[in-house]
Amino acid sequence: MAQDIYGLTGNTFTDGSGKNIQLPIHQDYDAYINHWKFLKRSYLGGAEYKRGQYLKRYQYENDGEYLTRLSHAAEDNHCRSIIHTYNAFLYRQQPKRDYGWLEGSPEIEQFLKDADLEGQSWEAFMRDVNIQSSIYGHCVVLVDRPEIQVGTRAAELEQGIRPFCQIYTPENILNWKFIRQPNGHYEITELMLLEQDERPYQRQGEFYIRKWTPETIELYSYTGDDPKQPMKEIEIKPNNLGKVPAVWVYAQKGPIRGIGVSDISGVAQSQRFLANLYSEAEQLVSLTNHPSLVKTRSVSAQAGAGAIIDMPEELDPNLKPYLLQPNGGNLEAILKTMDETVKSIDRMAHMGSIRAIETRQMSGIAMQSEFLMLDAKLCEKAKNLELSEEQIFRLFSLWQGQAWDGEIKYPMAFHIRDKNLDMDIINKAASAQRDSATATPNVKSIIDQKTIELLARDEDEMEEMQNQMADDGAHPEMESPQAMIQHMREMIEKDGLTNEEIMELHPEISRFFTNTGAANGQTETSPQGQENGTT
Repeated sequence: MAQDIYGLTGNTFTDGSGKNIQLPIHQDYDAYINHWKFLKRSYLGGAEYKRGQYLKRYQYENDGEYLTRLSHAAEDNHCRSIIHTYNAFLYRQQPKRDYGWLEGSPEIEQFLKDADLEGQSWEAFMRDVNIQSSIYGHCVVLVDRPEIQVGTRAAELEQGIRPFCQIYTPENILNWKFIRQPNGHYEITELMLLEQDERPYQRQGEFYIRKWTPETIELYSYTGDDPKQPMKEIEIKPNNLGKVPAVWVYAQKGPIRGIGVSDISGVAQSQRFLANLYSEAEQLVSLTNHPSLVKTRSVSAQAGAGAIIDMPEELDPNLKPYLLQPNGGNLEAILKTMDETVKSIDRMAHMGSIRAIETRQMSGIAMQSEFLMLDAKLCEKAKNLELSEEQIFRLFSLWQGQAWDGEIKYPMAFHIRDKNLDMDIINKAASAQRDSATATPNVKSIIDQKTIELLARDEDEMEEMQNQMADDGAHPEMESPQAMIQHMREMIEKDGLTNEEIMELHPEISRFFTNTGAANGQTETSPQGQENGTT
């Protein structure tokens, strides 16, 4: 992942020769950079979160006291938990990917195994893309290609020269520009990125910034010491692709183009509030268990059990030492507030029925409502990821000089439910079906289908189970009146089928009635009559 950039805000730089290099930092970068850092630290937690110093400072608290309290601060990382839960649900069922003309080619096979030239598979890469876009609200995937020139395609394959992908988080996207094309689509016409690659000749504190346009690829260096320091031009070369090979991946689109809505924006705020409550609780417990001794300077006292306090004989009785000890009555209120804050986080993320211990106390309707809202949230994310993948493969094909003709399909229904509750309902329905005098095979079929939906891990397994059930419950065509009579008895006595249901399953029955009647010169004959040897 790319490194952070600090101090690069709102400036137009020159190359030191008097020629302006128009590389301003985007105005929205200035507005959002601190927010993005806060979201990143909220997700990472640990030492990185403490670095942000999001713990409120007490009045009259000095630096040493604050840093000590900060180092002891407890942390409950809800941001990471929620994002990884989303990720697990999204990729529980694999997307269906048709790579079109790329299918089976050596380039795509190499790419699927190593998408970023760092050993990360395409599946793992897209999971990472989803995580980064969830944290910040958006990220950018750059589809690049090594600049090495070889003579033949075979040599390219041998050396692994093919397109690859890189993820850039908003902290490293310094400037961008979208222009609406005549066909109505918005196209990226300028993209300035803080480079991720380190170079052998790179100096301490030196950064590299690459600017992409449809016409050129420009590289500049910057020491990072002073935002007003000029940037040095390293190289400018033509962009042979003819467009900026970047894909904006949104967690959720916002009102500002290029700025997405984070999945954890509200959660991170509540998590910060929760961290401060943890600190308050710790301080209260510490003060309650270890009261402060209030005394004059003339009084000599030792700490610990059985300590001796020496007081001057002439000491004023009103100035005798005493212990200052909170009664701890506020601790219960703090703990209750913490509990309500966690519940609020679960409501924001639509995960109260999944993460909370108290889920069994929720009504079935409440749980189902949360499942539906979470399913809708995941469906929106799946659509964005599906679109992003297709755009990435279009750029991959463009680097290969072809037009992509494949298709990506993410699952759009995630069937999130409480399986224990659903299985209990199904068992009760099945029991009622068995005990009912008016039971029908249609109800049994519905119960069987719901059971399959509950137990199947994916669509392929569901289809296999449905086919098995169809084979097990099949009604083969009856070939003779004798076979018809025996099977009808089973359907009536065992399955409880009505005449209409039997005729629906076996339309060939009418043939036997017609044939039997014609043979005896009658218009109709019953199967019972056939069995008894009468007409």
